[in-house]
Amino acid sequence: MKTLLWVEHEDGGIKDATLSSVTAAARIGEVHLLVVGYDVGAVATQAAAIAGVQKVHVADDVAYAHALAENVAPLIVQLMAGHDVFVAPATSNGKNIAPRVAALLDVMQISDILSVEEDGSFTRPIYAGNAVATVRSRDAKKVVTVRGTAFDKAAREGGSAAIETVASTGDRGVSAFVSAVIVRQERPELTSAKMIVAGGRALKDSETFAQHLFPLADKLGAAVGASRAAVDAGYVPNDYQVGQTGKIVAPEIYLAVGISGAIQHLAGMKDSKTIIAINKDADAPIFQVADIGLVGDLFQVVPELTAKL
Repeated sequence: MKTLLWVEHEDGGIKDATLSSVTAAARIGEVHLLVVGYDVGAVATQAAAIAGVQKVHVADDVAYAHALAENVAPLIVQLMAGHDVFVAPATSNGKNIAPRVAALLDVMQISDILSVEEDGSFTRPIYAGNAVATVRSRDAKKVVTVRGTAFDKAAREGGSAAIETVASTGDRGVSAFVSAVIVRQERPELTSAKMIVAGGRALKDSETFAQHLFPLADKLGAAVGASRAAVDAGYVPNDYQVGQTGKIVAPEIYLAVGISGAIQHLAGMKDSKTIIAINKDADAPIFQVADIGLVGDLFQVVPELTAKL
């Protein structure tokens, strides 16, 4: 089988979610990458170097400059005439493009896969990750999104794929890019961070959240995350949210401070290699998934921990 994987890139670099998707696609069949954008020659060269990739299709057009799904999806559908499976990372952009491709192909979408089985079926989480379903599609063409935390990243070097230019399908005229507000942080980005310090509603307000968690995260070189309750309460912006309706993460270390461990939050971080929880409630659900748990008052424990680092 031939897979066509949409490459997510930003500022001239390929994002880690794409590398995880390459690993998933390689378990399905031959891996072809699709680089879409404007002035993306350097990105195509990087894509061709990824280990395990056989071919790179490049569509370079101003119509693709901002990866508008309404323009990208028709191009993908056109290329699917020579491919069996379309694959996209389960990121915000991937989740925007894939359903449109599935609709234009008139097929079902298999979302957020965790594994590719030998019999051609896939596993995916259901019920906020509390159960895993095994699914199979009988559609001639398949559309799949990949949960990046479930697959190892393919090596950025070692490949020598052929690069092929494909014709643009142009601007469909149904949407237009107006503006983007990009939040730049000095700390690592959540989905690629090796260590995350996350806070919950117990931190009381935005000032207390910043006072206790930011110095600890800076000492550790960690990203900062938050539960939905903390985000909804206005402690931090939405892009800090970890969970079923936020970002799915799997760092080497996840330090949960004042987070009770609601199902929706656990769905976004339970694949972390080591989970450390600090909570004064010994019966908090977070301790059921934690590798290391400390029952104590975070307002005493966290400053002490920060001071000793």
